[in-house]
Amino acid sequence: MSTASSATTGGASGPPGTDVDAAVAALRQGLLIGLPTETVYGLGADAGNPAAVARIFAAKGRPADHPLIVHLHGADQLPQWAARVPDAAWRLAEAFWPGPLTLVLPRAAGVLDAVTGGLDTVALRVPAHPLALHVLQAFGGGVAAPSANRHKKISPTTASDVRDELGDAVAVVLDGGPCQVGIESTIVDVSTGGVRILRPGVIGEEELRQVTGQALAPVAGPALRVPGRMNVHYAPQATVVLVPEDQVAAEVHRWLAQQARVGVLSAARAPAWPAQVHWLALGGAPDEQARQLYRRLREADRLRLDVLIAVPPPDQGLGHALRDRLWRAAGLGDRLA
Repeated sequence: MSTASSATTGGASGPPGTDVDAAVAALRQGLLIGLPTETVYGLGADAGNPAAVARIFAAKGRPADHPLIVHLHGADQLPQWAARVPDAAWRLAEAFWPGPLTLVLPRAAGVLDAVTGGLDTVALRVPAHPLALHVLQAFGGGVAAPSANRHKKISPTTASDVRDELGDAVAVVLDGGPCQVGIESTIVDVSTGGVRILRPGVIGEEELRQVTGQALAPVAGPALRVPGRMNVHYAPQATVVLVPEDQVAAEVHRWLAQQARVGVLSAARAPAWPAQVHWLALGGAPDEQARQLYRRLREADRLRLDVLIAVPPPDQGLGHALRDRLWRAAGLGDRLA
């Protein structure tokens, strides 16, 4: 495959500074693209092309039975991909699309097994990023686009993250700037008419409940095959240790005594921490923490930390989704505390 390139010199069908034409041409040739979305950057391929979808799994090193999310340019495409669209799904699409919400629906007959991981459902969303929508509209079909990183590693939030991690496995990397949300979409199963959260995200339970008028089933357990729900996921090279804020100092000294290179991921730095401890500022407000999380995990890799001590945010609202990502970065999977 050709060397990855950043599309930074204008395409006629896209905004200035981008090359939508090059990205669409690559998709039609069965190649991979780096696709900016409001959540994280995706590794895009033609969802109707088996060879192209296989390239996603090869580039990521992702298990073949792990389903992919298909990105569409509008809700009017739902009947092409879903055998049935319950009323709750239409209400959610109207309220949150384009946006960081993925709907799991019964798959249509022509949807590839490789896209669904062999399941009888398909995951669909319309991203809220103008450049992604330009590509999707120009391409016309669905684009399978998991996060553009190696399997279980940190999701990318900039075009340079994609290039650094996947290199020439990607034919075109579109630079849409830093992602505005910063963590992956909320995934909601509406395949049976009910509403069940499979992966937490920026759109929370209360918002879903208000739109659908339905009580929600609990967050999925570890047995379900859902994007981003591996026990180890979003993981830096450093060992991630989760502790309450009042235990950080003791944990720092414990690891320093073992000659470890230590960092702390938290909203604030305590004066008592030794000078050699690297502070990775998470930010105060939940939306800022979401934008910063993966950037800071990548910074831990650049600093070559041995240990990253992380203070999880409160388990409420967006904090629940952030805690989910941190628990998986620490290899604790669904054992949220």
